[in-house]
Amino acid sequence: MIRIAAEEAWAPKELLERYRKLLADKPTSWDPGFHSLWGFFLGAKPRATALVRRIQDLGEARLADMDSSGIAKQLVFLTAPGVQVFDAATATSLARATNDELVSSIAKHPDRYAALAAIAPQDPHAAVKELQRAVAMGMKGAVVNSHTQGEYLDEPKYWEIFEAAQALDVPLYIHPNTPPASMIAPFLPRGLDGAIYGFAVETGLHLLRIIVAGVFDRFPKLKIAVGHLGEGLPFWLFRLDYMHRSMVISERYAGAKPLSRKPSDYIKTNVWVTTSGMQWAPAILFCQQVLGVERVLYAMDYPYQFVPEEVKVTDELPVSEAERTLLYRTNAERLFKL
Repeated sequence: MIRIAAEEAWAPKELLERYRKLLADKPTSWDPGFHSLWGFFLGAKPRATALVRRIQDLGEARLADMDSSGIAKQLVFLTAPGVQVFDAATATSLARATNDELVSSIAKHPDRYAALAAIAPQDPHAAVKELQRAVAMGMKGAVVNSHTQGEYLDEPKYWEIFEAAQALDVPLYIHPNTPPASMIAPFLPRGLDGAIYGFAVETGLHLLRIIVAGVFDRFPKLKIAVGHLGEGLPFWLFRLDYMHRSMVISERYAGAKPLSRKPSDYIKTNVWVTTSGMQWAPAILFCQQVLGVERVLYAMDYPYQFVPEEVKVTDELPVSEAERTLLYRTNAERLFKL
């Protein structure tokens, strides 16, 4: 069985050094989530040092890890928060340099890696130009590490990024970030700001804002991928539809206008989800049931959640071999044109 892992993280040494400098120069109040996330992973704990070693590698060490878990190919992209914590000019320059480095690295193992581009939403026009350049170099779409200094892509100033992705027929991957300063306070005292819960809350919110803003009505062929089995939203489909209809009818919120379809319809037609970090059969089967087997892709969440034996969960799902092939390979090949 050929397995493609469709959400795997990478970060170059230069970017990690810039993160170190931000940690040293910026107060915690500037971005508590950034300090929580990279203050730990750039520290001295064994889990942190192991991750930093793995996340920079695209050579023999990562390939050995892939082989140990039966992964034929990884779709690699820049980890959170990517370039989105910098000023617009710096972020734009870093996105270009990072994409060049990633393309050069995966060219050494083209049968084992494909990549999504980093873009800097801080300058939407420059982000479009970089997406166009990256796709011309063979990259398969772009990653946006969720909020950009507290702002979300549903704001109209960012919509030219959606327009470009639709025109290029490539997906945008909305990858988690820690909640912004305006949201994070209740999460931090119990360590809930990261993958345990905060990532899902923040990224699910981002996707739902995009839907409710009418982005998919404006760009009906836009493709968005999210990890972690849709950040909880598939479980909420009924309630999303019911409550959205209720608040539109009541004209309760100026920012919630009528849509052409139900929120769940957009999730079923414009959104793909991966299993990254969610190797749990009941949840995977549920997403296949409510979204369709063509909408769920396998991923591991390497190197943050590198557990080679977890692949047994998807190997042993009670589905047909044709459906297992969709999960492991065909859906990713179609969405990302691998």
